[in-house]
Amino acid sequence: MKIETMDDLFLAQIKDLYDAEKQLVKALPKMAKAASSQELRQGFQEHLDQTKGHVSRLEQIFDQLGQKASGSKCEGMSGLIDEGEEIIDQIEQSPLRDAGIIGAAQKVEHYEIAAYGTVRTFAQRLGHRQAVTLLEQTLNEEKQTDQRLTQLAETMINEEAIQVGSSGGSAA
Repeated sequence: MKIETMDDLFLAQIKDLYDAEKQLVKALPKMAKAASSQELRQGFQEHLDQTKGHVSRLEQIFDQLGQKASGSKCEGMSGLIDEGEEIIDQIEQSPLRDAGIIGAAQKVEHYEIAAYGTVRTFAQRLGHRQAVTLLEQTLNEEKQTDQRLTQLAETMINEEAIQVGSSGGSAA
């Protein structure tokens, strides 16, 4: 797809987000299964439901634009998911793995926050009011998920990971 106008750029970014969300729908169950913390597992399962809603909102935007819902490969999300899978493969199921998974998940959330903020601004400038509302909803949910992950990490998981994975605190 050749991008020649702001409308083209907006559509290209929506297609990228659509693929990113579809990739997450596949990745989140793996992340939930890999978590040892019940709260973290439940958080990923809840975010899976939200992510399916994000896909649905993007499909509504495609419909509003008179376009078929389709994605173009989101390499950024693919790389972030690969990093998360590496953590799962390298660390036994434990609070230490949970801390690593949270870090990987927050990278995903920050990527999505940036992407949704950008396309929301494009939609505002292009006068796509309904799309702005849908994108704002998703952006707010992504921010809330990031905050929940931070809270989980700060209130219990990181401390448990330090206790499990501590080598006495000496630096090499």
